[in-house]
Amino acid sequence: MKIAIVGAGLVGRVVALNLLRDGDHTITIFDKDSKEGIKSAGFTAAGMLAPFAELETAESVIFDLGKRSMELWKPLLKEAGVYDGLQIKGTIITAHPQDMPELEHFITSLKNKVDEADEIKLLNAKELSTLEPELGHHTQSFYLKDEGQVDSQRFIAFSTNYLDSMPNVIWREHTSVNKLEAHKVYLDEVNDEIFDWVFDTRGLGAKEHFSDLRGVRGEVIWVESKEIDITRPTRLLHPRYKIYIVPRGNGCEGIDLDYCKDCKIAQTPNSKRYIIGASEIESEDMSPISVRSTLELMSALFTVHPNFGEARIVNSETNCRPAFSDNLPRIENEKGLTRINGLYRHGYLLAPAIVEKALNEGIRR
Repeated sequence: MKIAIVGAGLVGRVVALNLLRDGDHTITIFDKDSKEGIKSAGFTAAGMLAPFAELETAESVIFDLGKRSMELWKPLLKEAGVYDGLQIKGTIITAHPQDMPELEHFITSLKNKVDEADEIKLLNAKELSTLEPELGHHTQSFYLKDEGQVDSQRFIAFSTNYLDSMPNVIWREHTSVNKLEAHKVYLDEVNDEIFDWVFDTRGLGAKEHFSDLRGVRGEVIWVESKEIDITRPTRLLHPRYKIYIVPRGNGCEGIDLDYCKDCKIAQTPNSKRYIIGASEIESEDMSPISVRSTLELMSALFTVHPNFGEARIVNSETNCRPAFSDNLPRIENEKGLTRINGLYRHGYLLAPAIVEKALNEGIRR
């Protein structure tokens, strides 16, 4: 089939990888930005796979889709050549002593939603110290053993290289699309290109079709430290903000460059990198991170471990995640056209399962 994918962010790439496994299709990928994808929300994201932790503010369908996605990520990453981009070592959730009632309420709400949450384990300081020595000074924490992360920056970089190497994939980068219809991609009001099937994975770019689509601003900060070695995603609950710390190891390890070729950011030798997030602001402002968000995130980070006070801020990223009023993803299928949108803050948690469902209900039917 002759297929168009409009929007080369996370979802568009997952669609492309699936279609390449399905058959000998010719795939044209349209995107308003460059094929490197560093302006996409998928590049900005921390890539957390946290079906349990997200249950507090999400429907149980997010949990079910998230568990399926975690099964699908390993073959997807292997297809793209990212053999070390998936980590399933669990998540640590902790709080300061005065905030422990909020943490206990958080865990109780998870257990009330799904039976599997009964396996969430309460750790005392000694047990936490065994699991994550750097966090042993926290008196109590919870361990969600079946969670993890995808290295989102590596996935975007490697999927670019993989798709670029395929002779049946055509990139149309820096190309604005006016609108989509079944079998048709309009580059302006009158000129169209014809395809057997069109996939609309534009995120916020699809507002001409989805009138109730909105952007939710998220901000993350990348820090590096030679003094901290946390190996699992860690969340800190706080009455005003909930932050996460996602370890990325040494992104340039084994690479004979003074910067990481995957994320294009300089890295200090022998340091560990962490992605700190994430604000959630009802705004479509794409400007750089605010002073307020920076202060809140960094202050909370310092309270997780004082050695973060000597960490170095090497980058900050801001993006807007597409969402509908119910914060649930949406699939629309008709003959010759599939639209996938509204993954909200659950991009990496949902993308493989949502794409699988969309393809099975549409082009594979």
